[in-house]
Amino acid sequence: MANFTMNEKILRRNQTLLWSAVGLSILFVLYILSPVLTPFMMALAFAYILSPGVRYLERILIPRWLAVFIMVTLLIAIFLGILLVVIPLIRRELNLVIEQLPNWIALYNLNWAPRIDRWLGVDSQLDTAHIRSMIQDALTGTDSLFNTFVSYLQSSAPTLIFMVVSALLVPVLLIYLLLDWEKFITSFRELIPRRFLIPTVRLLQDIDALLASFLRGQISVMLILAFYYSMGLTIAGFDSAIPIGVLTGMLVFIPYLGFMLGLLLAIFSSLLQFDGYYGLIAVGIVFGFGQVLEGMFLTPKIMGNRIGLHPLFIILAIFAFGKIFGFFGVLLAIPMSAALSVVIRRIYAKYRSSSFYTHD
Repeated sequence: MANFTMNEKILRRNQTLLWSAVGLSILFVLYILSPVLTPFMMALAFAYILSPGVRYLERILIPRWLAVFIMVTLLIAIFLGILLVVIPLIRRELNLVIEQLPNWIALYNLNWAPRIDRWLGVDSQLDTAHIRSMIQDALTGTDSLFNTFVSYLQSSAPTLIFMVVSALLVPVLLIYLLLDWEKFITSFRELIPRRFLIPTVRLLQDIDALLASFLRGQISVMLILAFYYSMGLTIAGFDSAIPIGVLTGMLVFIPYLGFMLGLLLAIFSSLLQFDGYYGLIAVGIVFGFGQVLEGMFLTPKIMGNRIGLHPLFIILAIFAFGKIFGFFGVLLAIPMSAALSVVIRRIYAKYRSSSFYTHD
């Protein structure tokens, strides 16, 4: 009897090692194929987000194919709306920067260059005429600039083609996933070994509840902050208040980096629109209160401690997922890390209760 029990333990240990090896192998393959899998991962993430909407539309007697069409069309409309806000704003700000840059250089040469020369003992004067020539080339589109652009397109053609194909592939994959979402879920359940079925289902339910709570809270925070920054910058007199405010609120989804991008855009806008320090002071007040509002009220009240990730882990996750899946990985770093944290906590709890840990 003792030998049977020992053999059973050895068998289970070997099975655990085997499944662990299979899991690590799958992760390794995913890492190697990450550039190719990125559109599939994007489609899978959007399918997970949109599937509750499809189920709701089905409950009100809308055919599934039409519900899928409505949700995908809504998603595309949101992305196009964001692009219609962002692209004109960036073009406007870049044109203003090009126009104002010679004045900034003149002020720098007058006020700051002499001080830097005294402090560091180097000639830090900027050649205004040369920079004016560069700006003129950029505005008129000289042959040199055109040739450089053409060379860049030629060298980057495979990458650009892959990006275009991926962008076109995502909606197609998303439609197929949403149409057969329930079938995919059922097929996945059938692949799980029966003795692991209940624990795995409970784990996935915990992950699903955490992600749903996170997404609802994150969307609420984004909308509130978009309204706040738009109103704050409008009251301060910024011409681009609403585009900058909406963009800053939407970028909050990317921790730390999103806020910094919005802040830099607001600083550029203030330098271009206002003389003196009024614009910078206004940006400091609006964004300072925005950080207080987000950090002390919105995040604790709406988000709570749902994720419980340390800031260092969040920063690591942003760079790690960004390295593997590019910009899309940066966007999904937090929810994917939250899902992984549930798995890690379960594994840690098993480890703490195992004889390996408790045995003296």
